[in-house]
Amino acid sequence: MKTSIITGILAVAAIGTLTGCNDFLDRNRFPEDTIVDSPQAWESEPLVKAECEAFYNEYTGYGNGASWVNNFVYRSISDDQCAKMQSGSGIIFATWEYQYAPTSNSIWDAAYQVIRRCNTVITNVMKNTMETPVKANYVGIARMNRAYQYWSLVRSFGDVCWVNNVLALDSAGLYGPRVDRNIVMDSVLADLDFAVANIAQKSNKIEFSRDMANAMKSQICLFEAAYARYHDNDEARARKYYGEVVKACDAVKDSYTLAPTYRQNYNSMRGVQGALNLQDNPEMIFCKTYIQGILGHSMIKYLSSKTPVCGMTKDAFDAYLFKDGKPLALTSENTGDAGKWIKTGEETDINGNVTEIGYVDISDVLAVRDGRLAQTIDPALGFTGVTNTRVGTTGKPISDPIASNTGYTIMKYVNPVMTYDQCTNDGSNAVCAPIYWLSNVYLDYLEARAELGELTDDDITKCMKPLWDRAGIDTSALSKSYLDNMNDPANNMGVSSLLWEIRRCRRCELMFDNYTRYWDLVRWHKLDLLDTVEHPEIALGANLSNVPAANTSGVVLTGGYIDGAKNAAGTSVRRFEERQYLSPLGTALITLYRDKGINDFHQNPGWEGN
Repeated sequence: MKTSIITGILAVAAIGTLTGCNDFLDRNRFPEDTIVDSPQAWESEPLVKAECEAFYNEYTGYGNGASWVNNFVYRSISDDQCAKMQSGSGIIFATWEYQYAPTSNSIWDAAYQVIRRCNTVITNVMKNTMETPVKANYVGIARMNRAYQYWSLVRSFGDVCWVNNVLALDSAGLYGPRVDRNIVMDSVLADLDFAVANIAQKSNKIEFSRDMANAMKSQICLFEAAYARYHDNDEARARKYYGEVVKACDAVKDSYTLAPTYRQNYNSMRGVQGALNLQDNPEMIFCKTYIQGILGHSMIKYLSSKTPVCGMTKDAFDAYLFKDGKPLALTSENTGDAGKWIKTGEETDINGNVTEIGYVDISDVLAVRDGRLAQTIDPALGFTGVTNTRVGTTGKPISDPIASNTGYTIMKYVNPVMTYDQCTNDGSNAVCAPIYWLSNVYLDYLEARAELGELTDDDITKCMKPLWDRAGIDTSALSKSYLDNMNDPANNMGVSSLLWEIRRCRRCELMFDNYTRYWDLVRWHKLDLLDTVEHPEIALGANLSNVPAANTSGVVLTGGYIDGAKNAAGTSVRRFEERQYLSPLGTALITLYRDKGINDFHQNPGWEGN
């Protein structure tokens, strides 16, 4: 199957010529017309291949064109960021995604559209006369993608409707019951097991492969295992799924090596002198490539514009270890986090009042900490009134004067070889996006083995030490005993020191990536940590203690730190409610069931009447 994720996206228009483009656009039930549904059509491997390539569209990476919507940085309701973009409102404090049950829920609707396509491929390929391995490959790809969609539904809604065949538009099955989440997830596991056994290609990093299926299986089974343990207290199920994580990781973790630097996983570019092609990165399992002038995105623009954007919180900043391998409360390094005020000039207003001009340099603060931090945020702070402009390899600016609501601005996705226009124009960003890569697998493996009580020093040497080494953290004492006895006072999750340190490593390695932190808090049953009344520290940002008072008038400070939940308009709060673990169904969907005489299709708990 020699088609990359980028060409799969660009091929959608061509697929429309096979299926009837207008019908596809009108009904959004692709593929469904007479040509594609005919048995003769499904004897054509090019058509089957094209149908499978349409699934590439579900892996958004850094987004497409002018859209900023993606799961890197943009999704911000976690303790890594405390603000979010809201259409027409700019940056606001990040409350919960849902305040009330919407009329329709796009997650539900979009997932079932993809599931229908998956079922169409599976049903029709199983009936064609291609050789068995060829059929199994395409069915494996479809079942892998179906598994991902069902997982996205279950983690959002809990019990969902299970459909594993192609339903006619007048079928009673269109109004089937919500099935227990555990039953659905067991079917997801069956789909993933079929995929890892039957997808033909091992990996070339830009196509669907067995290795990708194993990485996906690890990700999904880790969620399910933790959910079983921390939500349902189902130890047998938890151990079963943690074991599946280990099996999936074992299938791939020795076939890849870490990239030389952390940031290369995020800011690589294709065909640009001085920039690594992400497909050549030894760590990548599956990635989305972009090509300058052909397919781009706008995420870097989001991080490079004059509008203050979401920034890293103090809570996230403090999670990083110091170079000596110790956390903030235990390190012998300098723990100061207030940057230096660098005065560059003065300006005088019409009344003769003199104000300093300058910036806040945090290079010394970053130098003593986990090197991933210095590769994630800029070495200068940017906030309302004091901005920072990034400079590229040519010595010229590659951003506008930038700022964030916390003062910490995010740079790890920005490649310094980019030009100003490539950074700041809609759709002109061509940095390539990782989807599945080795550090994810290492972290899944470490957590699963620790949760099973089976983690060894050898596991730590093979899977954690390389991450620490790359981050410049002292590993001379690193061992299971060392982590067991760290006993960081900041541990507020009620887990062992070992698990706390593994969770810390995961948080720092995957900072701002794929909405990982949010879903980790969900599966660990720790969304209550996002309550800003109980935990006001998660809304804080950078320390401006060394900045002249006249230069901090544009922000609200709490104890010298920028307070992201407070601004000139007032104070915002985020209160936790148990209902936040499940998203609300669209009210129109429930009404539709009622209109069909089905009265046992209910809203998720806590969302009734909202």
